[in-house]
Amino acid sequence: MTDDKTAGPALVLRDVRKHYGDVRAVDGVSLTVERGEFFGVLGPNGAGKTTLVEIMEGLRRAESGTLTVLGRSPWPRDLELLPRIGVQTQSSAFFTRLTAREHLATVAALYGTGPAGVDRTLALVGLTEQGDVRVDVLSGGQRQRLAIASALVHEPELIFLDEPTAALDPQARRALWKVLRALKGEGRTIVYTTHHLDEAEALCDRVAIVVAGRVVALDSPDRLVGAAQAPTRLLVPADRISVERARSFAGADRVTAEGGAVVIETSQAGPLLAALGAAVGLDGVRTRTATLEDIYLELTGSERDA
Repeated sequence: MTDDKTAGPALVLRDVRKHYGDVRAVDGVSLTVERGEFFGVLGPNGAGKTTLVEIMEGLRRAESGTLTVLGRSPWPRDLELLPRIGVQTQSSAFFTRLTAREHLATVAALYGTGPAGVDRTLALVGLTEQGDVRVDVLSGGQRQRLAIASALVHEPELIFLDEPTAALDPQARRALWKVLRALKGEGRTIVYTTHHLDEAEALCDRVAIVVAGRVVALDSPDRLVGAAQAPTRLLVPADRISVERARSFAGADRVTAEGGAVVIETSQAGPLLAALGAAVGLDGVRTRTATLEDIYLELTGSERDA
C-alpha cells in the first residue's frame, strides 16, 4: 500500500462548496497543492478565502465536493492527521499566564512531541530574548511571532499561515520571509494568505485569487503577470517633458500627469525609451512594469483587502 506520508499531493480539492444561507462562501473550488509548494490564497474581504482555508484545515465541513489533506480526509477531525499540520490564525489563542517558552512547550506536548524544539523555534521567529517573558506582557508583534512559532514547534509537514506578517514591522516581516523560505527548502508545504501582494509575488510558487467563492485565477505570479500583457509605465520628470509632447511619441498609448511626473503607458517600452533618450535624455526616468498587485486589482475590482 502507498505511504500517504510521502505520496501524492499535499491538498486536493474537487468541486468543494460551502453556503451560509444565500451566500456562496465557497462555490465549486477545485485545486491541487503539491508537496513542498508555497501556495498563496488571495482575495478581497468576503471573497470566501478564510472559509476555504478553514475547510482545508478541517475546522469547517464542506457541504459537497471532495477534499484530501496529505492523502487523508480532514473531516471528521482526524487525530492522526492533526500532528502533521500546523495552523496559525489571525485570532490565535494563547496560554497568557505562561511564558513564551512554557507556552510553546505546552503546545508541543498537545501535539505529542517533546520540548526539544522549543528553543529552536523561539530562535527561528526571533523571540529568544522573550522566552521567559509572560505571554500577556508581549507586544502585538511579538504575539504574532509566537502564534507562528506555535504552528511550527511540532515540525509539521503542512503549514497554514493566515496573514502572518500583519502585525510585524518591515524588518521583522523580511526576517519572517527568510524563515518561510527555509521551511520550504526543508520540503514543507505552506498555504498562505496575505494582504501584501508584494509578499505573495516574492514568496509563492503559485497563487489562487478568490472572488465571490470562486477561483478566478490560478498560476505562478510571473505567469499571471505575463499573461495579462499589462503596459509598461514610464515616469518622466515633469520639468523635462510636457503631457502634449509625450503624446506625440510613437508607442505612447496613454499619457497622464501624476505628481511631479508625466506617466507614459506603452506596450513598446524599448523603442519609446530610445526615442525619449534621444529627445530629452533618460536621467531621472523611471520604469514600472506590471506586478501581481495590478493583476489582482483587475480581477477583484478597485477594492483592496483592508
